[in-house]
Amino acid sequence: MSETPLMAVRHLSKRFEVGGGWFGRARTQVKAVDDVSFDIAPGETLALVGESGCGKTTTGRALLRLIEPTAGEIRYRGEDFMAMRGEALQRARRELQIVFQDPYASLNPRITVGNAIGEAVRVHGLARGRELHARVNDILERVGLSPDVSDRYPHEFSGGQRQRIGIARALVLRPRLIVCDEAVSALDVSIQAQIINLLRDLQQEFGLAYLFISHDLNVVRHIAERVAVMYLGRIVEDAPAASLFENPRHPYTRALLAANPAPDPACAERPTLLPGDAPSPLSPPPGCAFHPRCALAIGECPRETPLEREPAPGWRVRCHLYNTAPQAVADP
Repeated sequence: MSETPLMAVRHLSKRFEVGGGWFGRARTQVKAVDDVSFDIAPGETLALVGESGCGKTTTGRALLRLIEPTAGEIRYRGEDFMAMRGEALQRARRELQIVFQDPYASLNPRITVGNAIGEAVRVHGLARGRELHARVNDILERVGLSPDVSDRYPHEFSGGQRQRIGIARALVLRPRLIVCDEAVSALDVSIQAQIINLLRDLQQEFGLAYLFISHDLNVVRHIAERVAVMYLGRIVEDAPAASLFENPRHPYTRALLAANPAPDPACAERPTLLPGDAPSPLSPPPGCAFHPRCALAIGECPRETPLEREPAPGWRVRCHLYNTAPQAVADP
């Protein structure tokens, strides 16, 4: 790994205003992303996992400035990405792409596949005419599709084929980082495996880094090198994937893994379900946001927000149990 991260995020926050405008109601701020920090190294896959509504997608879009963060710092290849404007921002955005969750909604039904893939190349002035046509055909072949499909429309393809087209559209600009926002969750399991294998092959071929957003831990186990676990807008654990799956340290991570369906149900224990629902970000609990659902909660949990600790090199946890005696919770 390079000493300088490809993307370094520090204290990233995104707030949305809700309410107001009717009968004099006051406007309220929702913390969709709250003080999030992580690094992505060149060629690395960082998975961002958590329950629906925890802020994963907002984090991914704020990272690319598809929505502007409220606060925090994003450095891309050592430069201040938040301060970039004009041509500098356009150059950086060529190298930062996204694959969306829904392959049916992310393609314009009135534009042919070839035009959809080539549009970004034309916008950035990288190729035209025969050179553009050759570039589109080459990228279609690399994602496992025939160049002959470039004159067809999105409705003529299956879900898996459309997602390959979405990957081709992201890849055609030769990016360094791709945000995969639930990129396989809308696909059948057999097609998911094909797309995951394709993403891994492309990563090796082009040296890509991925921010892989997912709620499916079985998929994450297969593709990620590092995993960051989010709960109510905050990263509560960030660790190497193999270590995290073997010995999760945060109680929420343990609960996620315990509730995760096993690939072979015949060999699986009965899933352990988390009690209750995730709190509303409109009225988060005081102290540690997870404490109302945590079986290991102690006196400090409802009163104080836990600080980030490093119980092992490269392993970050936000949990009061590590403030005094981390050894007591080192093993599940």
